[in-house]
Amino acid sequence: MSDLAGTFQHEAVAEAYRHRPPYPDEVFDRLEALITDEPRTVLDIGAGEGALARPLAPTVERVDAIDISPAMVDAGRNQPGGDHPNLRWQVSGIETAELDGPYALVTAGASIHWMPWQQTFARIVPHLTPNAQLVIIEHGPVDMPWWDGVAATIKRHSRNQSYNPAYSVADAIQERGLLEPTGTVRTTPITFEQRVADYIEQFHSTSSLARDLMSGEEAAEFDTAIEQAVTPYAKDGVLELQVVAQLSWGRPLAP
Repeated sequence: MSDLAGTFQHEAVAEAYRHRPPYPDEVFDRLEALITDEPRTVLDIGAGEGALARPLAPTVERVDAIDISPAMVDAGRNQPGGDHPNLRWQVSGIETAELDGPYALVTAGASIHWMPWQQTFARIVPHLTPNAQLVIIEHGPVDMPWWDGVAATIKRHSRNQSYNPAYSVADAIQERGLLEPTGTVRTTPITFEQRVADYIEQFHSTSSLARDLMSGEEAAEFDTAIEQAVTPYAKDGVLELQVVAQLSWGRPLAP
């Protein structure tokens, strides 16, 4: 897994990240509602290119966006909202980052499973406000009629053959005694239209399907198989996706 985590250092992976579907607006309404302390500062761990941090920044006092990958942070700085004055980027692992709390909210979007949990929680807990919550957010398209063909292609090419779609990182952290859960919610689906070519490219933003891990021949084979699986469901080269997010939150606990 540590080898796969290093894939996010690659510029091609950071570039492909922009093709992932957006978070539903409801996610940000939920996050803002969970901030009950002052100052209204947010720590976004494993921020990537800032899909959470950039929309949050204008609505709070400050967002500190921490990511270990210079390529991801550079991509985020160049995305809309990446230069907002309330947004501070830092290239670092969270366990050694320079933190400037107290933070009233900590967010982790598809990232905390890569981190050393003991060190991570030991690092962030002293920098939290009394009622601060850690929110783990996963999101993506659901109810895709073409998914069986796509899933079979992913299984053939993925560098992570131990992937378990039923695994819950929030439950695993709770079982380690590092999170006191207080809530969970699944957002209402939103419709997102995406070109087939961009839908294919977003798979290459993942650690296990990055182009850097494949030969040119394998990457072309993967792309063709995905295209063949989804094209019958596309209209004029565009897919209609239903995107949802799952938010799980609780009080972080020191190990």
